[in-house]
This record gives sequence, structure tokens and C-alpha cells, in this order.
Amino acid sequence: MTSIFTKTSMLLASVALPAAAFLATPALAQQPADAEADAGGLGDIIVTATKRETSLQKTPISISVVNTEMIKDRHVQSLFDLADGGVPSLRVTTFEARQSALTIGIRGIVPLDANQPAREQGVGVYIDGVYLGRQHGLNAALFDTERVEVLKGPQGTLFGRNTEGGALSIVTKAPTGKFGGRFEGGFGNLGAYTGAAHVDLPEYHNFSVKVDAVKQYQGPTTKNPMPGQTGWGYYDRVGGRIAVRWQPTSNITNDFSYDVAQDKNSPFYSQLLAYNPYGCQTGTQANSPNCVLPGTNYSGGPTGVTSGLTGSVRPVGPGVVINGKTLMREADIGVPQQPSVDKTHGFTNTLKWKVTPELELRSITAWRGVDVEQWDNAGGAHRPPVAAASVIVNGVYQNVPFSRYSLAHLRQRQFSQELQAVGSISSIDYVAGLFYFNEHVSDDAATPSSNFWVVNPTTGAYTGAYIVNPAIFTNPFGNIDRASEVRSKSYAAYGQVTWHATDAIHLTVGGRYTHDKKRGDLLIAANQNYQATPKLGTDRGYQPLDRSWDRFNPMVTLAYDVTSDVHVFAKYATGYRAGGASSRTINYQPFNPEDVKSYEAGLKADFWNHHARFNLTGYIMDRKNSQVDINTFLYNGTSTYNNLETINLPGNAKIRGIEADLTVNPIEGLTLNASYAYTYTKLPLTPITYTARNATPGPNFGQVTDQTTVMQQFYIVFTPRNAASGAIDYVLPVGNGGTTAKFHFDGNYAQSTQTFDAYATTNDASLVFNGRLSLAGIEMGPGGQKLTIGVWGRNLFNTQYVYRRDPTQALPGAPSSTNVRSGSIGNVLGEYGNFNMPRTYGLDASISF
Repeated sequence: MTSIFTKTSMLLASVALPAAAFLATPALAQQPADAEADAGGLGDIIVTATKRETSLQKTPISISVVNTEMIKDRHVQSLFDLADGGVPSLRVTTFEARQSALTIGIRGIVPLDANQPAREQGVGVYIDGVYLGRQHGLNAALFDTERVEVLKGPQGTLFGRNTEGGALSIVTKAPTGKFGGRFEGGFGNLGAYTGAAHVDLPEYHNFSVKVDAVKQYQGPTTKNPMPGQTGWGYYDRVGGRIAVRWQPTSNITNDFSYDVAQDKNSPFYSQLLAYNPYGCQTGTQANSPNCVLPGTNYSGGPTGVTSGLTGSVRPVGPGVVINGKTLMREADIGVPQQPSVDKTHGFTNTLKWKVTPELELRSITAWRGVDVEQWDNAGGAHRPPVAAASVIVNGVYQNVPFSRYSLAHLRQRQFSQELQAVGSISSIDYVAGLFYFNEHVSDDAATPSSNFWVVNPTTGAYTGAYIVNPAIFTNPFGNIDRASEVRSKSYAAYGQVTWHATDAIHLTVGGRYTHDKKRGDLLIAANQNYQATPKLGTDRGYQPLDRSWDRFNPMVTLAYDVTSDVHVFAKYATGYRAGGASSRTINYQPFNPEDVKSYEAGLKADFWNHHARFNLTGYIMDRKNSQVDINTFLYNGTSTYNNLETINLPGNAKIRGIEADLTVNPIEGLTLNASYAYTYTKLPLTPITYTARNATPGPNFGQVTDQTTVMQQFYIVFTPRNAASGAIDYVLPVGNGGTTAKFHFDGNYAQSTQTFDAYATTNDASLVFNGRLSLAGIEMGPGGQKLTIGVWGRNLFNTQYVYRRDPTQALPGAPSSTNVRSGSIGNVLGEYGNFNMPRTYGLDASISF
């Protein structure tokens, strides 16, 4: 407990000292305590982070809100569009194989690969209060969104498991009961077009209905030269949603909704960025000082033990382009590829019953599902397997396979039920709840090589030509690499109480108990069927997953209202991410949960008569048993096995940060925004031990012949040390009919950061600008219809940067079980990676009625 108070006191001092100087400024000090915002001032923002509607400024949580205007101004069509950094502490990136699977991080809690069925996210994603168990399908088109609340820091009490970094809460617009709506449409470069309809029907017998339909299309950013095959960076999204509100009495509201969506898309192109950038060559490690696989020691060993690098670096294939500077708009090699397809659907029913003025009972019931079919051929000849020497079969040199076609299926179904009691009694606000979650996920994958280099059958020399593997079209899933199935259940009970001790002092105490169960089976691994031949799995160390965990996550917040417009708070909170097992290992290697403790202090202030707003937060987070991923490739003839091992690091990971937001409305119509996030992360050094054993049959078989332990540094991915965003918005009345012209311009910066847990290699820093010009409220006739037209641009200056850089095929292979001081460079080619979206622009229009 002393440690908690010590860390919180330090944070209070770090925030309070600059805040004290800020509060002493004449402009703020002279402002009356009950000052009201005059015309044109900054309006209040309502959030539901505490399970009740509260003012953003008076809620003692660090929150950013992406509202309807920001969604429109930045042309945000899906969650991936938030990857430009409009909220600096929120990091969004795509899974390499698919645009529709997103990695979402807040405050340094960012899993490298949470796409596995038995792996969990570190940031919870919610739609209208319903937790989404998988990150698959998250990039589907947004429906009629009212706002996106970005809750920063552990939300373990009210939101629960897997919210260590925070929560992303999407709130859609509810039926109004009044006839109205709008139709939207637009087009842009890359063959893009969009259309949407949002219609509210008039209330009928206490029922109100709202219907939404969305269509979004964009052609590929990189063309596939193979005729009839899908290029890269393409999407085609369509979705619909119907919401029904029933209000039989004044104190009962029941909201039912059903949504369905389909997202066809292709991955961003994976380019060969640099050939053998670390100078790997056969011989001792000293001859290639930069060619070092993290966590290995090839520089020396006992007498008689071979050390160094073996094999030869792979040559670049015929016609393969090396380009680390710009996005390739047409691929060098044509490959078979069809769109990946994510299908999502869901039913949600939310019942609210205001029993008394002091008590509201709520029930949130939801069934949701995701079905995924993945067709990822993003790498061509740029990623494993790459050019190799031809082999002889029956005296004839064989064509050489290349281009890893990553195929997969995933099916997920979830049911959740949450009961809440929310209310106030005298000076006490309370929330209590019960939560149940049941999820079933299954997946399988195949990675055939889609192409062959044609070689001279007599000499084995490359001819420069390539052909398609015919099996890709006839039986692409004929050789399953891996398959798994997992069932997860979670039970929770929680409560939170806020005591308004005085008009200015508010103490909040809460806690949540969670019981998690996971039961999983690895059905196939590295092409071997464990169900058909159980001994194969046993010999590899496989055991089914059968684990459960219990956690209690407390939270304490002390808030103080300095004035009616200036609020400070100190907070202690905890969170946890469930454990699981890696379905991309041959033994279904299990890993344990990770836990985080957070100490936070913040300031929220409105000043200049509500024409300026400044929010500042400092935090310290300590994470125990950090889950990190180690990624390697295993080669098996014409297919490759992506081996991804998740381990728990010993000790504590340190995450420290500062977040600041400033909004100023200096004159009527002009709004300036600036946001900044500083995030320091440090993972503990981890001992990695390799053991070599005697492989010669006889009495000494299996005995240890050599052993080496190396301290390895791991990293937190996709978390820039410094990130910032700024925006200018200016609204100008045009004429006397309510028409306005609006100008929006924003810029977003992020420092370079690691993209793989086990490698120091970083992506590129980024600076991206977006803009929009619009004319809104144009009267269209006596019916009250109004037209809005706008031109928009994202990445206006066409900045190009690598957002994901993969060094796995640029460094030596892992040690063998017989020689821990030698590594093969036989599969080394170079670094490959992905560039960001190029400049996009277009024209849109909407008619409201």
C-alpha cells in the first residue's frame, strides 16, 4: 500500500506543479466559479465511461472522444482510418494478411498477434456496450456512429478482462421516433465509391425503428499483373443494421438491433525493402557482426564445438524488385489471389427499467459471430519461401516453389449476458453488475506455394520464367498446416461506488472478480493430424489446453473540483489479460495471464469563459508476466509453417507516459486542437537458454553436449515514444439561410517504433496530413431537405513510410538441437514490409430530411 501512495504522490506532483502555475494565470484565476460558456464557446461532451451519462470534463478518467464531426472531417469509414494518429495514444494497425483484422493498442498494451483463437486482445472493443471477443471483422464499415470513446488505462472494474490498455467503446445512433434521416454518396480516386442510407421511421404504438445501410468500395493500391487476380490494398464492404426501440411506459426502454456486414479485402503489398541488409555471410560471427539473431550466441563455444554462420544467402529471384523507398503501384511478380472475406453478424437487446428514481436495472444480451476466409498472397517472391537451389528427382531438376499463399478459415460465435444496477442514493452513485461470456472459435490454415520458378531441367539454372502451381485452383486447402478449436467462458461480478463527500471532493472505489476458463485442442500442427495419430502430438509435447484463472481487480479514484471548471484526480487501477495457448506452435504451448497496475493523476480544465480546454494526464504502469511473441518460419517442401511462440517474461515491464489535449476557440467559428502522447516502455531482459544434445545412437545419446544462455531484449510493438496530432476547423456562415462553409485541416506525427516483439528493428516515423472543405445546410426546397457537399483528402502530401518492417528473413535461423552456437543463413534474403496508404481524395454529398 505504501508503494501505491508513493507512486500516486509522485504523479500528483508531476501534474499538480504545472497545473498550479496554469491555474494561477489571470485569465483563469479571475474567472467566476459559476461562469457559463457564452455563444460560440466549447460545448459539453457527454460520455458513458462510468455506465452512466456524465460530462467528459467531470469524469475522472483519461478519455478521448471521436465524435460525428471528427468522423466526417477525417473521412473515417472504418476503425483502420484511425491509424493516422488523430488520437495519439491510440494505435491501430492491420494484420499483415488481412485489412479486416486489426491490432489495437493504448498506452503500450499492444499484442503483436491476437488473431489466434486462444489469444486475447489487450484493449477491449465494445459496440453499444457489447464486448467483441475477436479482432477479426473489426474493420467492417462503421454504421451510423454517434461517437467512439477511447478510454485510456486499465478498465478492469467496469469493463473487465482484456482491457489492460483501455477500451474502445463505439456508440451508435439510436432511433428517434421522428421521421427523418439522410442519404449519402461519394466517389474518389482508386475507383472508390461510397453510399449510405440512414432512415428514422415515425413512432408507432410505442415502437421506433431506424434502418442503416452502408456500401464502401476502393480498388487496389498495388496492381496484380496476373490477369483476373486481385491486387493489394483493395476493399469492398457492405452492411446493414436495423434498430428497434420499444417504450411501453415512461420508465421502460428496450433497444433491439441486428447488424450484418461483409468485408471483402486484400492485404497491403509486402515489398522487399532491402537485400541482405545485415551483411550475413558464411563464417564466424565476427565476420558478420550485424548478422545476429536476438537471443543467440554464435560467437564462440567449447573446444570442438562449431560456431558461426552456415549456408549461403539466397539470391534475389528473376525480375524481383528491391524498393524500400516508395510503395510499388504494380507488383513485380503476378500471383494468384482472391479477396479475403470477413462476414459478421450480431443481435443485441438492451433493456432499461427505471424502477425508482434511485435505481435503474439493465440487461444487455448479445449473440455475435464472425466467419473468415483468408486468401493472402501479399509477398510474392519477397518473403519466405524465396529463391532456392533446384533439387533433382529421377535425374531431372525440378522447378523451385515460391510465394507463400496464406490461406485460413476462422469461425467464431459468442454469447454474452450482462446485468446492471445503476443509481444514486443521497450522496452516493453506484454501479453493480454480473457478466457472463461464452465463446467458441475454430480455425485452420494452409500455406502452399502458389508459384514455381521454371528451371532448366538439365542444369537446374533459372530460366527467368515462372508458372502457377495448378493445385492452387483445384485444391488450395489440400494440405492443412494447422487447425485448432477453443472454448472460453468468463464469469464476473463487479461493483463501483462514488461518494460525493462534499460538493468538491469525490471518492470512487470499485472492484471486479473474474473467473475465466479455456478449453482448447490443437488438431493439426505442421501438417500432422494429432487426432488421427495421437502419438505424433505426444512425441512433440502436445497437451490440450485446460486452464482457468481467477482475478480480483480493484480501483480507487480521488477527484477534487478546484472550481466548477477545473478538476483534478488521482487514480489507482488494475487490469488483466487472460492466458491461453499458441496454435502456431507444434505443442500448443500454453502461456499465463499478464497483469497490470496503474497509477494515474490528471487535470481537466475549461478556461477563458469556456473558450479553451486543457486536459493533462500522467501515468505509471507496471505489467507483470508480459506476453510477448517470438516469430520464426519452418520450411517444409512446397509449404512454410509460421511458428509463433508466446511466452511470459519474468519481472515487470515499465510503461510511463504523459497525455495532453488542448482545444481553443479564440474567435467565433475557429477551433484549434492539439494532442500529444509520450510513452516510455521497457521490458525486462530475459534469459534464453539453448541446449545441444548428443544425436549419435548409443549409450551417450541425448546427453547434454553444450549449453548457452543469452540475455535477450524484447520490445513493445507499435508504440511510438512521441506522437502528436493537431487540427484547425473554421466554420463560416454563408448567406442568411443557415448554410455554412467549413474548412478542416489536421496533421499527425508518430515516431518510429518496433513492429516485432523480439527485434530492435523499427518502422519509419510518419507525418500525415488530411483535409476537407464542405458546404453544409444548403436548402433544397419547402420540404426542409438540406444538402451538404464536400471535397476531402487523406495523406494530402502523399507521404510514404513503412509502417511494418519484418526482419525475420534477413537474419540467421535459430540454433539446432545439436549445435547451439551455429545458425544457418540459408533462408536469408532481406527485410520486407508494408507501406502506408497512398494519398486518397474524393467528393461526397449528403441530403438530410
